[in-house]
Amino acid sequence: MTVTDAARASVESALELDKVDSHLHPEGSFDVADHPVPTGREEVWRFTPLRRLRDLHADADLSGTSVGAEADAPDGVRIESIDADSPLRGTSGFVPVDRVSARVWHEAARRYAVTVPRETELDAPVFIDVRGTGIEGASSTHVVITAEPHSKATVVFRFLGSATLADLTEIVVGDGAQLTVVSIDDWEDDAVHLGHRHAKVGRDATFKHVDVSFGGNVVRHDTTAEYSGPGGSVEMLGMYFADGDTDHGGQHIEHRLFVDHTAPNTRSNVVYKGALQGEGAHTVWIGNVLIRKVAEGIETYEENRNLVLTDGCQADSVPNLEIETGEIEGAGHASATGRFDDEQLFYLRSRGIEENEARRLVVHGFFNDLIRKIDVPAIEAKLTETVEAELAKNVLKALPGGDR
Repeated sequence: MTVTDAARASVESALELDKVDSHLHPEGSFDVADHPVPTGREEVWRFTPLRRLRDLHADADLSGTSVGAEADAPDGVRIESIDADSPLRGTSGFVPVDRVSARVWHEAARRYAVTVPRETELDAPVFIDVRGTGIEGASSTHVVITAEPHSKATVVFRFLGSATLADLTEIVVGDGAQLTVVSIDDWEDDAVHLGHRHAKVGRDATFKHVDVSFGGNVVRHDTTAEYSGPGGSVEMLGMYFADGDTDHGGQHIEHRLFVDHTAPNTRSNVVYKGALQGEGAHTVWIGNVLIRKVAEGIETYEENRNLVLTDGCQADSVPNLEIETGEIEGAGHASATGRFDDEQLFYLRSRGIEENEARRLVVHGFFNDLIRKIDVPAIEAKLTETVEAELAKNVLKALPGGDR
């Protein structure tokens, strides 16, 4: 038995001892045969347009080579290719809960690891550009990010070009470490991306995950986190902007999140904001927090806000809490979907601001507090520019003076 097999057996054994019934998070298994091809009638797939996934959810050949990656990392960071027997695989406690992630676990065409050594504090982010050169032939990757104890780092993934991609990212945050992972989907309009990210957060460790989705035809991300010791903190931030697109169908952007409080005195905070414009644009946000019996003294909150900018859009938002103990500091959630605030627009226009500029200000204000929390200046400036570019596609263009 290899080290990876032993780790997998240990995880599966733990699952047998502590099963949790949840319709949003089926029982995990590494065996692909345990995950039937979804039909769309399942709770976890009912929002996803399966016919547009190019069989990534079924049995598409994942050996494509049209997706490559380039890294720019500060001194001290180890970036290396790994094979299927690497002991790094599985260190996050990840167990596949669907057919896509199970297949990527076994069949990933490319596997690599990013490691920040113990007690290392990086003075600049690690940038990894994942670029696709075509949608023909599905590609797959498996990445393991490890922030060793008492290290501090930021890792930024930028997804660019055209691709059909299924990927898996395991994240291990060691005791006392501080890690930020930023993922930016800036694909071309024809890309399809199914991503799975799973983090294990150590004792007194801090993990921030920032998920930005602007590009792509269909983007679906499953992001999950658990704790390996008390005192850990998880912050999940996300922003997305979906457009209508007559050439490829309206954009479908779906984020599914699960925070599993597996240790006492842990914290989690989830804030996602999205905007929609154009006929057929569709966004989905599913948030779920599980507070286990052992997780006494925890505090958690999840929030999703959606701003509908034009007719013909649909935003689905479903927050959930599953609580197995009453000995907690606090737990709550909020969800809202609405159009432009007419009172805000009236206030701005009554002070001499034209409608075009007023709408700009409202949307930038909607996203701005979230952008500032990313704490990577170069990324923050770029996202502000991207929001402006997205607005120009539909909302501002349709108004008088909008094509200036």
